Amino acid sequence: MATSTNTLNPIEPKPGCPLYEVVKETVVQAIESGHFHSGERMPSTKELSRQLSVSLVTVHRALQDLVNVGYLERTQGRGTFVVEDRKARSREFRFGLVIRKEASIADIYHSQILEGMRLASHENAIDLNMMHYENDPRQDCDAHLLVNPTGIQIEEYAGKVSRNQPILIVGTHSQVKNAESIDVDNANLAQQAIRHLHGLGHQRFCLVVGAKELSTSQDRVRGFEQVCNELGISPDNRVIVQASSWHLLPQDKMKLKSVLNTNNRPTAVFAGGYFLALDTYDAIATVGLRIPDDISVVGVDDPASAAHLSPPLTTLRQPLVDIGYNAVTTMREFLVNHDQQLHSQMLQPELVIRKSSGSPKL
Repeated sequence: MATSTNTLNPIEPKPGCPLYEVVKETVVQAIESGHFHSGERMPSTKELSRQLSVSLVTVHRALQDLVNVGYLERTQGRGTFVVEDRKARSREFRFGLVIRKEASIADIYHSQILEGMRLASHENAIDLNMMHYENDPRQDCDAHLLVNPTGIQIEEYAGKVSRNQPILIVGTHSQVKNAESIDVDNANLAQQAIRHLHGLGHQRFCLVVGAKELSTSQDRVRGFEQVCNELGISPDNRVIVQASSWHLLPQDKMKLKSVLNTNNRPTAVFAGGYFLALDTYDAIATVGLRIPDDISVVGVDDPASAAHLSPPLTTLRQPLVDIGYNAVTTMREFLVNHDQQLHSQMLQPELVIRKSSGSPKL
């Protein structure tokens, strides 16, 4: 089939709207108006870049999003085409995906949640638009998914959205009225880790946990304290190293090294995050200790690399892809079935035992 010879006019930027979104809207309008016909091959990315007066990267991002939501399809070696049954596959809803500026979407936590969201949005023809808490909510979104926000961010964002734009908290439990959440039982996560280590014979523990303003960190601290109390671990035999971020900054690592150098040092560390576990491995090696001969380590999250660390990491596997997937499908069901209420979900972690945890030396 021949490539379309129709041309588009250069676009005009819109305040507060990413340029690739303007490109998407322009292409969708061209499809809906018949400018590009069903089954027709689209102009190349380079040609659209020239016509719209935007960069190749911007056009590529816009076209990929339209492939994801069913307006376009790509065929290897042939090009990009307008989907013939696009009426049935066109976008059903648009969700605002709101992420903290301090977060790293490259880490295992955020990347797997986003992968679950991507799968669900593709299956249900839902358009996801990434935003930040500092920005005003976009009014063209049907709903908003808030990923791992602080309590203050939940309250502030909930106060800015319109009444017909529901929000769902993802990866953090919500304490805000009418704001439901999907999260992992983080108190149980810490309790499983300490019970496992205690069962191996450990009596002195260190918890390395992320930023204190996050409910995930607060819940892990709470679970740690509760299980230590239940097991009769004295306050002198438990210590908490509170990180400033999702990994150990130099001052955080210095504090952990000081803990590891004490005479009554912990014999086991629970690191409440995968990057925190990697930094803990480094700190332990720096002070001349060996895992698990001198000290055991349990982490959180289970990327493929966890099994290839030296030694392989015992960890608490969170169902992160399920969290992201459920967030999108739960919100869609709520919007489709207006008589159905949003409800919070609490998923359970799974202990994966490897060689980083062992019995302490007597």
